[in-house]
Amino acid sequence: MTTDEFRRYAHKLADWMAGYMENVEKYPVKSTVKPGEIFNRLPDVPPEHPESFDNIIRDIEEIIMPGITHWQSPNFFAYFPANASPPSILAEMITATLGAQCMIWETSPAAAELEEKVMNWLRDMIGLPGYFQGVIQDTASTATLAAILTAREKSTGFSVNENGFSNDKRLRVYCSEQAHSSVEKAVKIAGIGRKNLVKIGVLPDFSIDCRKLEEAVTKDIREGFVPCCVIATLGTTGTTAVDRLRPVGEICKENHVWLHVDAAMGGTALILPEYRWMIDGSEYIDSFVFNPHKWMFTNFDCSAFFIRYPELLIRTFEILPEYLKTRTRGQVNDYRDWGIPLGRRFRALKLWSVIRSYGTEGLREKIRYHLSIASNIAEMISKENDFELLAPVVLNTVCFRYKPAGKVEDQLNILNQKLNHLLNDSGKIYLTHTSLNGRYTLRMVTGQTNVTMAHAEKAWQIIMSVARNIQL
Repeated sequence: MTTDEFRRYAHKLADWMAGYMENVEKYPVKSTVKPGEIFNRLPDVPPEHPESFDNIIRDIEEIIMPGITHWQSPNFFAYFPANASPPSILAEMITATLGAQCMIWETSPAAAELEEKVMNWLRDMIGLPGYFQGVIQDTASTATLAAILTAREKSTGFSVNENGFSNDKRLRVYCSEQAHSSVEKAVKIAGIGRKNLVKIGVLPDFSIDCRKLEEAVTKDIREGFVPCCVIATLGTTGTTAVDRLRPVGEICKENHVWLHVDAAMGGTALILPEYRWMIDGSEYIDSFVFNPHKWMFTNFDCSAFFIRYPELLIRTFEILPEYLKTRTRGQVNDYRDWGIPLGRRFRALKLWSVIRSYGTEGLREKIRYHLSIASNIAEMISKENDFELLAPVVLNTVCFRYKPAGKVEDQLNILNQKLNHLLNDSGKIYLTHTSLNGRYTLRMVTGQTNVTMAHAEKAWQIIMSVARNIQL
């Protein structure tokens, strides 16, 4: 492709992208294709000769787009937000054009120094103490793994990296029953073992029961285990429950346990002063993660990981082969030593672009609006005799179910599962579910970049109409 051809197609695609953003809510929110349908429409062998980019654009429209679930639709209320925004997309285009490999300062000084500065901005925006330093990871799953690996090394005197595990150190990791599955995956990958992940029961609001946590830690110490790490969650995946950091932190400090905070989605709310209560006890935190690619309008992937003692993180991950030695080592941050991968994308550019384009007050305004939508939806649900809320509405997630009179629990579970599938198959809205105390629970997440109260009200009318016409 020549430069002139690139310019022509780039303009064509820019128009396509703008048109998509304008019309995204006209698409069925959830893809309606059947398993294997896209695969079977693609040729079994690659082309022998070059194809026109026009053909690629045509196939994107005819083959790829029918298989896309539209996360950027304001009718998307499922899972969690995976937000994009125009300033983020434009910056991502620049990142792709530069094609920089930002593993160390030498390979792109601007990437390293912008990342350091923008992470300082973000730290201050969410109210973490100034001694935290930040690095951008790809996902919260990776950040949590990095935290657990660092906690593992700290609790074993950095011996596991050197010698592997020995039988005299049986490590334990603790989290609530509502913690994200990435914790269990990280414990497996770290070699600690799934059986050494202790899942702690929760209170009626689905936050961790600190009394049970303290009992579990005390019991493990008595039985010869080494408590290694506690993961507290600010905004659990199922209900956005918030664990109380201060009592959790006090337990960790007393027993010399690493405290990692997973605030993957909920952390964005910390830019609001009225939500700083969520990090009461921040002086006990050792590491903290939240995802601007969820609820801060920065397209995937961009996960903000903060650590109190970066020297422990670096000691866990650093390896210095001859070909990576530089004259600037020790004077700058070489972020390849701050996590698992060597190769790194220039993710800071899109985060910088978003923060500057919205401004901190513009970001706060949108987050407050999303929170108000969730609060209003919860109020509407509570006014209907045949619906009920199943969890407190703490952030932007409403957990509820359809509960017509005369139905027992098993019938209600079947009914709500059927309701969920009917709603999603309609293409009009997209919801997902969880299970709370054995109850099939619908989740409505009001955090998509461009969602409005009108979208949420329309969705609620659809939910009520479909529910009340289901026949069991």
